[in-house]
Amino acid sequence: MSTPTNSPQREHPSDIAFTSAVKTIQTQKGSRASYARMEQGAGWKTSVTSDLAQYIADLDMFYLGTANAQGQPYIQYRGGSPGFLKVLDEQTLGFADFGGNRQYISLGNLSENPQAFLFLMDYANSRRVKVWGTARVVEGDEGLEQLLRDPAYPGNVERAILFTVEAWDINCPQHIHPRFSQRQIKPVVEQLQARIAELESEVQRLTANPSAHDQP
Repeated sequence: MSTPTNSPQREHPSDIAFTSAVKTIQTQKGSRASYARMEQGAGWKTSVTSDLAQYIADLDMFYLGTANAQGQPYIQYRGGSPGFLKVLDEQTLGFADFGGNRQYISLGNLSENPQAFLFLMDYANSRRVKVWGTARVVEGDEGLEQLLRDPAYPGNVERAILFTVEAWDINCPQHIHPRFSQRQIKPVVEQLQARIAELESEVQRLTANPSAHDQP
């Protein structure tokens, strides 16, 4: 099981992503001044706010990024019922880990490198939130597993994964193509099906009684 490491001291929360190499390129490309103003202003958040908690509660998927000791990255899709990623406190998010293809790449990465990343996508509303931090695997904690369990999913919880938030930012919605889940589309489809059934019934009535549509 991995354990969190102390984060290095940073002048700004965004320094977790804006390294000296990144800032050099920002300077070369002409965007450093605007980001410097952002750093001196409100900047990136370092804890879970009520707005972020509400955003997370509506999500039914996210992407988990990890890397091994050599820095080789890996991205894993995680899905469940809305709210399966849970806010445990203002610094901690958690989710239940179920059995899968048994490759254990994310677990292996976290065992030697706790640095992790969450990409929280809301395709329907063209929104995305980026969260940097560390993650750790918790095995054998039944209370925590019950807390994180998805009651709508029958699988057995094998472990819990806890994510410690260090910084997060709302990304620009540009270039996000809207996509809708089955859960989001179902009410619209049912409404259309009901309207189609209503119209078909009316057609059948008029066909059976052709003179009906001539009556005042």
